[in-house]
This record gives sequence, C-alpha cells and structure tokens, in this order.
Amino acid sequence: MSTVKEYAAAPSRQRLGLPLLFLAAAQLVISLDYSIVYVALPGMGAEAGFSDQNLQWVVSAYVVANGGFLLLGGRVTDLLGRRRMFVLGALLYAGSSLIGGLSESAGVLVAVRAVQGIGGALLFPATLSLINTIYAEGPGRNRALAVWGAAGAGGLCFGSLLGGVLVEAFGWPSVFFVNVPLAGGIALAGRLLFPADGPRAGSRHVGLMGAPAATGGISLMVFVLVYAPEAGWGSGSVVGCAVLSLSLLVLFFVVESRSRDPLVPARLFAHRGLVVAMGVTALFSATFSSVPYFLTLYFQSVHGYSAFGTGLAFLVPAVVVAVGTQVGERAVSVFGARRMLVGGMVLGTAGATALGLALTHDGTYPMLLPGIVLLGLGQGAAWTGMWIAASTGIAPGDQGIASGMASTTLQVGGAVGLAVLIAVSRLGSPGLSGEGLLDGIRTALFAIAAGICCGVLLTLGLRRPAAA
Repeated sequence: MSTVKEYAAAPSRQRLGLPLLFLAAAQLVISLDYSIVYVALPGMGAEAGFSDQNLQWVVSAYVVANGGFLLLGGRVTDLLGRRRMFVLGALLYAGSSLIGGLSESAGVLVAVRAVQGIGGALLFPATLSLINTIYAEGPGRNRALAVWGAAGAGGLCFGSLLGGVLVEAFGWPSVFFVNVPLAGGIALAGRLLFPADGPRAGSRHVGLMGAPAATGGISLMVFVLVYAPEAGWGSGSVVGCAVLSLSLLVLFFVVESRSRDPLVPARLFAHRGLVVAMGVTALFSATFSSVPYFLTLYFQSVHGYSAFGTGLAFLVPAVVVAVGTQVGERAVSVFGARRMLVGGMVLGTAGATALGLALTHDGTYPMLLPGIVLLGLGQGAAWTGMWIAASTGIAPGDQGIASGMASTTLQVGGAVGLAVLIAVSRLGSPGLSGEGLLDGIRTALFAIAAGICCGVLLTLGLRRPAAA
C-alpha cells in the first residue's frame, strides 16, 4: 500500500521545484486542452464535414468523458499507483492528440476528444494526489497547490489566445499537434522524477459492478446536462438518458453498500472537510467557471471582437486569477482555509456584481477592469483554498479518490451551472439579439454573483483553522 514513507525517496526540498514544474505543466495541459479548441471549431467544422448541430460535440465529448471517468480515475490512482496513472494519462493525451491532428473525420475527432477527456480523468487526480503526498500538509503543500492552481487558471484563459495564434499560423490541426510534445514530455518526466509506485497490500480490485455503474451514470448525467438545452428537456433521448443515468447511479449506491472493496469508501463521507469541499467545487464551477462563456458572448456578439481579440481580452483575467492563487496560498497560512475561502467568495460576489453593472453597449474594456480584478482575485483564492480543504486530513492512500470525488462535483457543477445560467439569461429574451442579448448576459452575471454569495454560507461548514 502506498504510504507517506514511500515518498521519503522523493527529491529533497532543494529539488522539489522540478517535480512541481511538471505537475503544474500537467495541469496546464488539462485546462489548456479544454479551451484551446474553441477558436478552431469553424475551420474544423468546414474541413471535417461537421453539421452545425454536431460541431458542439468536439467540446462536449471531452466534458462528458472527463466528468464520467474522474471518480474511477481517482480510485485507480490509489489502487494501481499515482505515477502509473500520471504517465498513462499523459500518454493518452499525446497519442489521441496525434491522431486528432492527422484525422479529417468528424467521428474520429469526437472520439479523440473523448479519449482526451479520459486522459484528463486519470491525469487530474493523479497530479493532485502526487502533490498531496510528495508535499507535507501545511505551508509546503499550500505553496505547491497555489503554483498548480495558477497553471490551471493560465491554461483556461490562455487557451483561446494560443488557439487563435496556432489556427491563424498553421490551421486547426495545430491545436491537437501542440499537445503531442507537451504531453509526451510530461509522461517522460513523470516516469523519471516521481517515486516508483510501491506494492499495495490487499486487493487491487475496483468493484466490478460499482465502477461501470458510477462511470456510466455520471457520464450520462453530464451528457444530459450538456445536450438537453439544445434538444429540449422533454425530448425522448434526454428523458431516456436521464432515466438510465438515475438507474445506474441507484445501482451504484446499492452495490457500494454491499461491497467489501467499494469504489468510494464510505468513511470519506464522514469527513466533513471533504464533503464541504465537494459542495464548494460544484458551486465554484457553476459560478466562477461560467463567467468566460458570457464574457465571450459580450466581447464577440455585442462588441464584435475577433477570436484573437477575444483571446487578448482574457489575458488580464488570466494574470489576475494567477495572482489570486498566490494571494490565497499566503492568506491560508495567516487566516486558515475557512476564512480565506470566505474572503475569496466575498471578492467574487463583489466582482461579478461590478462586472454585470459595467456591461453596456458603449462600454470600454477599462470599464470592466474593476470587476475583472475583484472576480479574478476571488476566483484564484477560492481555487487554491478549496483544494487545500479537500486534501486536509485525508490519508495518503485515499488522496486519489478524494481528488476524484471533488473533481467530479467540479465537472457536474459546471455542467449544471452553465445550463441553468443559460436558461436564466434567456428569460424574457428568447431571441437573445441586440438589447435582449446584453440584458441576458447581465442577468447571468448577477445570478453568478448571487450563487457565489451562497458559497459564503457553504464554506462556513468547514472547521475552524485550529481544528482543520
């Protein structure tokens, strides 16, 4: 069984920067890969023969596969080894990206994005678990999580800019090819830098019924949340998938309650910090992570920004969020995770409100900066704090599944939040054109502010710093 003692062979304090560099790079690839394809979609759709209705699945296939496999990815990380899953996840990214860049088939491209999502579902919990076991709980781990968080924030925001540059210079396949050397290098570094996975005493089996039931149920749930806004919540396919998802999740809970080796150990649900952190990750993704969608609409549809111009507009948010992760890490050591998370949520509430008020037809970019700065600082601080809360007090052998649980609620929360916010933005303005579009975007920003404010109450469920 993997224990803290295994990592006694980890690099000394002076060399910890090199493993952290590649752990952060892995997080950069995961977040970059989510957003880099957006600007490539028009060219991809034209050359690969996508219909307008099916083109969305270049993005959605990644979201569905990633959200569905995170729980399983977290558990196999604990059972089969952190380094093994890190390397395997990175290799899945590299191999599928190479195939995607060479292919011109719509079906293959969607399949490639699904495989990338599975790669991310292995790589994300493995990366987080490695950080939480290589670095001792306390200031060292907090600093590592802040750097890791800054890399993820940078990837989400820089993805659109990098995608615009690559597509402009080399065409849409370049958004796939760029992953090949990055992910390949990360896999090699993981093999060389991280401690070997030690033998585990006891069973290595993941429940034969529990794992597929959970993966299938969550995948279908995310699929419904992504697909229903376009197909209609009452359509036969949506209702059928929703019923099947619910059935599989019920089966999962029945099997788990009777299993001697469950996919999700029941003891983790008694860990208040982890349960609260799961709620925070869901709310975070539903609110903070939905802002770029509505800002993109504002920049492109209201003010007519180009794809490259929109990417440039996200540079400031990227930098501010990265700064927020570092501020959050320092604040934790002074105030504790609970108070720092509350502070991040308060900043986020103020920022979303200010941003909503600043969105006008004749508004300039500088008018948005106060809201962007407040929102970005709050987002960065909350991102760092919620992963600290999710890992605090968790045994080394459960770090992978704990990461998988929190990251699963992150994905599901994002899908639910965006679907709800899009519906809210269309209330009273079904056409979403002209003034109706702008009113809808503002309404969504105010709803985001209200949601983040609710997060303040949720974070109060965390124990006080002295008892964390």
